[in-house]
Amino acid sequence: MPEGQMASRPAPESAPGTAEPPPGAAPGTGQDAGSASVPDTDGDHRPPARPLDPVDRAILRMLQLDGRASVRSVAERVHVSRANAYARINRLVEDGVIRGFAARVDHERAGQGASAYVELKIVQNSWRTVRAKLRALPGAAHIALVSGDFDVLLLVHTPDNRALRELVLTRIQSIPEVLGTRTLLVFEETDLEPEP
Repeated sequence: MPEGQMASRPAPESAPGTAEPPPGAAPGTGQDAGSASVPDTDGDHRPPARPLDPVDRAILRMLQLDGRASVRSVAERVHVSRANAYARINRLVEDGVIRGFAARVDHERAGQGASAYVELKIVQNSWRTVRAKLRALPGAAHIALVSGDFDVLLLVHTPDNRALRELVLTRIQSIPEVLGTRTLLVFEETDLEPEP
């Protein structure tokens, strides 16, 4: 999808783009820091997704490239009827395979010229609390519970280095469950797109 385009809602005659993900479809690992096998008891209660066939995978690739593609064009590209394509897209949304449709933003052109990955060491078993606090931060783009020397990896976009410094040193380091941070500045980034 070209930068700056916005997605629209799936309909038999329109684009499959703005279907809201079902409740509970927000990303979450279901793990506590220091306890990788603890199930997530605070969110995702969906049944497991059905297996994807080659047509489903082709639809996903196409929508990743162009979230505004019409159902008709999806159907033509994957060689199924429009009704079949529409039903498959809706199933993928309902199953939580497609969590939503979004614009790919050039953060620098959008006034967010400083980006960084912030590694956080957190108090054991505080993942859910920390995740909730990080979600509320301005510019937080991606949060992941990870293994290794640090527990959490946070991607942030801020207007400039001063705002980044304020975010890390004042907002993030003031979270009681955060024991330490390390900030990795992003000099250049490239979105990887699926093969057509």
